[in-house]
Amino acid sequence: MKALIYTAPYSFEYSDFPDPQVGPDDVLVRVKACGICGSDVHGASGKTGRRLPPLIMGHEAAGVVEQIGGNVKGFEQGERVCFDSTVYCNKCPACREGRFNRCRSRQVLGVSPGDFKRHGAMAEFVALPWWIVSKIPDNMSFVWAALLEPVSIGVHAASRAPITPDDTVVVIGAGTIGLFILQAVKLRGPAKIIACDIDEFRLGVAKKLGANAVVNPSKIDLKEAILGETEGQGANVTLEAVGYARTFADAISITKTGGYVVAVGNLEPRAEFNPQELVARELTFTGSYASSGEFRDCIDLVASGKIDVDPLISDVVPLSDGARAFDRLLKAEENLLKIVLEP
Repeated sequence: MKALIYTAPYSFEYSDFPDPQVGPDDVLVRVKACGICGSDVHGASGKTGRRLPPLIMGHEAAGVVEQIGGNVKGFEQGERVCFDSTVYCNKCPACREGRFNRCRSRQVLGVSPGDFKRHGAMAEFVALPWWIVSKIPDNMSFVWAALLEPVSIGVHAASRAPITPDDTVVVIGAGTIGLFILQAVKLRGPAKIIACDIDEFRLGVAKKLGANAVVNPSKIDLKEAILGETEGQGANVTLEAVGYARTFADAISITKTGGYVVAVGNLEPRAEFNPQELVARELTFTGSYASSGEFRDCIDLVASGKIDVDPLISDVVPLSDGARAFDRLLKAEENLLKIVLEP
């Protein structure tokens, strides 16, 4: 098969690669669309340690069933499908509880540190265990279906803290994940949603998707702005979707006493905070990793228009142009959110 292979930092080759092996529990999918995740872009630098060459990246994808293993029931050749990014065992205690993102032997498509390594979907074919595969309706394009995975991350993150109709919720970061978090939070009906980013284009998209207010921390003091929007109280819930130590510290600073801070971004391995602040202000910190069973629900959310993916699709290009697409995202000279590759 043809694949886009990550060969070295900032380097990709579109070339032949062995077809994936199809086990008895696997579904072989002919990939029709695969999104480039922000984590793929950061991973292409070679600095995160989560993308080790040689590797086929890609975990946001959809396609058509090409072949099924002997143990697989419920799928037929030619059916239109999407799939989760987390390959979980479906047997361990966490999986039996439906907490698939906590599977003790999980792998992530297109991610490669240690036992995690598993080639992804930036290729003509990908083999997957049947239990992470779902059918998509005929009226959903493959490009839209490729964004179901980041939608599920946003929906999961929005569930990690209690949100009431009286609350003000702040989302730090208006990239792809932040914008899906924003839409998922909106479905829970808080009084006000505030989006924060240093990119005016992304803040404009956030407003179109339902943010009641936007803040650019490069132009105005973030804490002062949030206090001004909340009558001096601070946010009830702050979701941090960037992943830097600085933005995590910002999230703590703008959250009211007794509030919740949800860490979603995952770029820097360490962040400092004052534990006395945690205690004295009775803050609740929680992490949000991938999704945990929400993936199938997101098919209906997108198909019904309750979550809008279209404004986030910046371009759709052939997989053979994947190296250039990564270069465009790395240079950040255009107003880009999501580029989708088509094998």
